[in-house]
Amino acid sequence: MGFFETTLGMGVLMALQSLLIVGFVMISLLFLVYGDRKIWAAVQMRRGPNVVGPWGLLQTVADALKFILKEIVVPAGADRPVYFLAPMLSFVLAVLAWAVIPFNDGWVLANVNVAILFVFAASSLEVYGVIMGGWASNSKYPFLGALRSAAQMISYEVSLGLIIIGIIISTGSMNFGNIVAAQDTGYGMLGWYWLPHLPMVVLFFISALAETNRPPFDLPEAESELVAGFMVEYSSTPYLLFMAGEYIAIWLMCALLSILFFGGWLSPIPGVADGFGWLLIKMVFWFFMFAMVKAIVPRYRYDQLMRIGWKVFLPMSLGWVVIIAFLAKFEILGSFWARYTMGG
Repeated sequence: MGFFETTLGMGVLMALQSLLIVGFVMISLLFLVYGDRKIWAAVQMRRGPNVVGPWGLLQTVADALKFILKEIVVPAGADRPVYFLAPMLSFVLAVLAWAVIPFNDGWVLANVNVAILFVFAASSLEVYGVIMGGWASNSKYPFLGALRSAAQMISYEVSLGLIIIGIIISTGSMNFGNIVAAQDTGYGMLGWYWLPHLPMVVLFFISALAETNRPPFDLPEAESELVAGFMVEYSSTPYLLFMAGEYIAIWLMCALLSILFFGGWLSPIPGVADGFGWLLIKMVFWFFMFAMVKAIVPRYRYDQLMRIGWKVFLPMSLGWVVIIAFLAKFEILGSFWARYTMGG
């Protein structure tokens, strides 16, 4: 029996795999922040980061070091244990969801049958980090920003959940590997779920923007609204953890969009080899879309944001679940909506 077949060996192997995933996410984070700033700069016809390192590539590293080396200033009336626990919770939960994300066929840390439930459990708990951060600061503005953020995240999680239920009905499984396998029809990108679930792709993308507090729905931390919202009393490393958690959640949404609607690691062209590279290209494309929305779409008012969530997106996504259930049950157009018949 080899070392990696023993209990200790399996523990070491899982630890190494976990470190590999965390390493991928954290290295991606450096380039995501750089790309976000470069895209925003390009839209505004300016240079953006271009001094630290070649083409400014090390600017994010320099900024991270600046945050780490700065003094941590804690408000006098803050609840210190909760104050420091909040950013750690936001960061850890954002990373935790990656445990069930497959990067290729079989490339997954935990290949569980209820992977979608796990992701939603982890991402739903992130709102507690926001609420704890706003409350522990012992200041009215952060607390107001935390309440806004909590209401926003919960509102759009409902729509995201209903949209994904449509995918689950089509596939007959909550395992990400099975969802990707159900999209492997031999027709390339025409066999992916973006076509049978087309209206929900748009709703999912917009809901993901609101769920991750990205522009034009960044109201909890909008400068003109609430003085940086729930993070206003944070500085140095705790602030960095909040910011990192937010970007990791955005990267996760890019992965979910790619896996649920765009075939994950499947090649868009029949006959071309599948692989991790295709998933990465799709994730980068969706992050580019996140960055472009930030650069060109004006900010919404808070009442408009909540009205869209509850009066437009919720009825539409709920109606879509009913429609998909009908189309899949009676196998309209064969396996176009009913992919569970394909062994997914």
